Amino acid sequence: QVQLVESGGGLVQPGGSLRLSCAASGFTLDYYAIGWFRQAPGKEREGVSCISNSDGSTYYGDSVKGRFTISRDNAKNTVYLWMNSLKPEDTAVYYCAAVLGRCSTWEAEYEYWGQGTQVTVSS
Repeated sequence: QVQLVESGGGLVQPGGSLRLSCAASGFTLDYYAIGWFRQAPGKEREGVSCISNSDGSTYYGDSVKGRFTISRDNAKNTVYLWMNSLKPEDTAVYYCAAVLGRCSTWEAEYEYWGQGTQVTVSS
């Protein structure tokens, strides 16, 4: 069965850090770009970050640049999102998604999606 499973979410204080993981099963991530998206209550889903397969290029949304880092470990079939200096406005459900080839800003191009993991930043 093809699956993407996010983990690592939770409650953290402002300024804290979390590492999210996106683990693939039923397929390998070698040929895929992996994107992270998030959706807060009452807001549209937005792109957070993406890492390509072909050249390892990374992309970040303006709101997280300098604070988040995306990386991949193909041997573990896993992509990570390192989240630092977290702010209350980072509170959202975070999703990972896979698209063949290179990163895309168009959500419809992503083939597989995880179920999401909740990140709450609050004191």
